Amino acid sequence: MKRGFKSWCEKLSEEYRNELGLDHADPLDPYALAEFLGVRILRPEDIPGVPQDALDQLLRHDPKSWSAITLCLDGMGELIILNSSHSQPRQRSSTMHELSHLLIGHIAARVDVSEDGCMLLNSYDKEQEDEANWLAGVLLVPRTAAMKIAASKVERGAAAHTYGVSTEMLEWRLNATGVKQQLQRRRALK
Repeated sequence: MKRGFKSWCEKLSEEYRNELGLDHADPLDPYALAEFLGVRILRPEDIPGVPQDALDQLLRHDPKSWSAITLCLDGMGELIILNSSHSQPRQRSSTMHELSHLLIGHIAARVDVSEDGCMLLNSYDKEQEDEANWLAGVLLVPRTAAMKIAASKVERGAAAHTYGVSTEMLEWRLNATGVKQQLQRRRALK
């Protein structure tokens, strides 16, 4: 990631929390952020005209093959289609990941179109995916929240529930921010 990117993410997280009337360590609802940004979110079953066999393929037969996709529609803005078969923490994370691509201003590295004009694949390069993953994590659990959680006696599952993330996401943020090590050093000095 580019120098200063992680700090920029933390500042952006604070700015959006301020805009939405939240404190810096408060949970940020990805759906509230999407609404604030004017981004619509739909589930495949909410889209008129999607054949049942397509829904079955997307949500029952092969639900692990996708999490979410963002479409930019002429005159309608951005639309995120979210895999409704995933757990709520996964859906929240996927939503924040897609919003992160938009907030950073990423352009898809590749878009394939079928002969009849249907979009088949929209992908980002590894650096863009890493950036979107990082920003999504910061928006969901900013460093100030990670520090507060790590310093408290709150059970990790309860903290994950409070922030609407999986325990794996919470642990990743606690490790990635370095707050666990920082608190261990502080305790060792006492």
